[in-house]
Amino acid sequence: MKKGMLYIHGKGGSAREAVQYQKNCAGWEMIGVDYSAPLPWIARDQILASYRKARERCGRISILANSIGAYFAMLALQDCALEKALLISPILDMESLILTMISWAHVTEEALRERREIPTDFGETLSWEYLMYVRRHPIRWDVPTEILCAGEDPMVPRGVVDAFVRAHRAGLTVMEDGEHWFHTEHQLDVMREWIKKEISYKNVILKER
Repeated sequence: MKKGMLYIHGKGGSAREAVQYQKNCAGWEMIGVDYSAPLPWIARDQILASYRKARERCGRISILANSIGAYFAMLALQDCALEKALLISPILDMESLILTMISWAHVTEEALRERREIPTDFGETLSWEYLMYVRRHPIRWDVPTEILCAGEDPMVPRGVVDAFVRAHRAGLTVMEDGEHWFHTEHQLDVMREWIKKEISYKNVILKER
């Protein structure tokens, strides 16, 4: 049975990044997902369309997702038949992250509700519509999951990761001296070895939905 690995990139990335993971995923067809919008309700539909297309030619589908791409992937594919999820520096609690950014911007939820959007000094625009969407669409996730994260990642607090791991029985690997963006040669080596190890699993039962 043909195996497909959907790659869902993070902010500022692209589907073309999937190529760099192919040699670490021997036996899998790497499929880059080309979602184009940073809005979850649009990204969800684009990722779901890519999954359905991949299922037409691959009987087994797993995902490799990075940063906010992990959140979008879980939002889009939570009701789909997935064999495994590999998540790198994943955004696991979007509501918590938005509330953290609200505090960084020294504004309140009330101010955001009134103004609808608030630009920030750290390059993000806070959106009331985005926050409300996240609250109305909680993640339900029961896919076998492995997480790689960094010990000093302000975007992915360790407490949030630990809570997700406990709630979803996920596996966790922490690179204590890593960063949110794995980009140095040493960090990339750690990531590559982690991917190779995690895709070598045997006898995973595919849940039918």
